[in-house]
Amino acid sequence: MNDALPFIADVDTACAERASRHLDTLTKPPGSLGRLEALAVSLAGITGEAFPRVSPPAVVVFAADHGVAAEGVSAFPQAVTAQMVANFVTGGAAINVFARRIGAHLEVVDVGVANALPAEGVVHDRVRPGTANLAREAAMQRDEALAAIAAGRRAAERAAVAGCRCLIVGEMGIANTTASSAMLAVLTGASVAGLVGPGTGVAGAALARKQAIIESALVARAPDPAEPLDVLAKLGGLEIAAMVGAYLEAAARRMPVLVDGFIATVAALTACRLEPALRPYLIFGHRSHEPGHDHALAALDAEPLLDMSLRLGEGSGAALAFPLLEAASAMLAEMATFDAAGVATEGKT
Repeated sequence: MNDALPFIADVDTACAERASRHLDTLTKPPGSLGRLEALAVSLAGITGEAFPRVSPPAVVVFAADHGVAAEGVSAFPQAVTAQMVANFVTGGAAINVFARRIGAHLEVVDVGVANALPAEGVVHDRVRPGTANLAREAAMQRDEALAAIAAGRRAAERAAVAGCRCLIVGEMGIANTTASSAMLAVLTGASVAGLVGPGTGVAGAALARKQAIIESALVARAPDPAEPLDVLAKLGGLEIAAMVGAYLEAAARRMPVLVDGFIATVAALTACRLEPALRPYLIFGHRSHEPGHDHALAALDAEPLLDMSLRLGEGSGAALAFPLLEAASAMLAEMATFDAAGVATEGKT
């Protein structure tokens, strides 16, 4: 397994400390810009640059289908995955709008969509046409999960080679909140009832059925909580595995990773269980309206930048949070020091 994971170095604590000292020389009371200052210090440590740069960002959206959609756990049919990929290609989705606003390099990667996709505008790195139905059998084999992780690593590598300096990872896959909730229940030991949310909009009896299917699958598949790859293979999705790989590769290249919502955070938790050195490279963009997201964030001791009741996915919430990273970087590089501005640091109060 270790051969499938890149080496991730520790963040540069000396560089982070230099950035912290520099912040205290700027024309403001120490700590007065709150979490923005902590964000700037984190970026310095991640990148190893006293004046980190985060633009241009990359947005990579991984798409794949889930066999468990056959159980009626989503308000939308499985065909919507391919239809939304086509929407990404033509630029009409929310993530397209937000990516344009932040000047991001956007890539859509097919790692397992079941239906036909446009030949152009999609990176075809398909492992298999969707996972198996986790309610009836393991979602993937171990080698398939590893292949999807490798696809994610290749996507992060392409982003780095293209000159991108921050990675936002999104997903598209009907029924992927079911897979993510199942994974999270195993990885955290939390009850399924407290994790399962509406996803695409299921409610009432359909939501209760979704919970029951997950609970039954956990018994039938019996994944080992101490083996994150086992959890990923038996319960996860190809796009979730690809996200895991993208996070790991970006961190190996000292790129800040801006994590999106519920599904993205479950992927981040899985990746951190595989390689704990990843955790300091992760910045969490927003708190999703999905109930399981709080559990996933707590498992990672993470406090997101935004809380706007979002639950779309696609990387949309992380893209909305990205300007805060730009602001933190600009503050370090452009704000005047007390000496340069001729502003006294002591005096009467």
